Amino acid sequence: MKITVLSVGRVRQRFIIDGEAEYRQRLGKEIKLELSELGIESPTSMSESEVKEREADQLLKRLPQFDYVIVLDEVGKEYTSIEIERLLSSRMQMGTRHLAFVIGGSFGFSERVRQAADTILSLSKLTFPHQLVRLLLVEQIYRAHTMMRGIKYHK
Repeated sequence: MKITVLSVGRVRQRFIIDGEAEYRQRLGKEIKLELSELGIESPTSMSESEVKEREADQLLKRLPQFDYVIVLDEVGKEYTSIEIERLLSSRMQMGTRHLAFVIGGSFGFSERVRQAADTILSLSKLTFPHQLVRLLLVEQIYRAHTMMRGIKYHK
């Protein structure tokens, strides 16, 4: 299965890029993990709702290429690491070839993006920068992979 992490905005922090590279290397070739950025720069003259709608337009153009879409949003259901592993395992067993995790910009998502999701997931009730969410998500994908394979990593 191929997993794409599609995020609004660019990641520039070296520690995040290095952390993602470490987990991608650990995943090896069993799960193809792609990190894709929508480098949308919104003028400061735009309102919050205008920014979310602009981002939604770009995201909704991309979502049809995926078999299953998981949107990370504060209104989503909180999953444990074991539940994320079960979700990924079940999607693999159901023949999902290309799954996407979608991370929004600083204002979150337009309702249109939430409606296009197959699942809405919340990583935490805490608020994180979207760049850090991407690193946390990549680690959770790796953790799920280790559970699926019986590798001693998950505690």
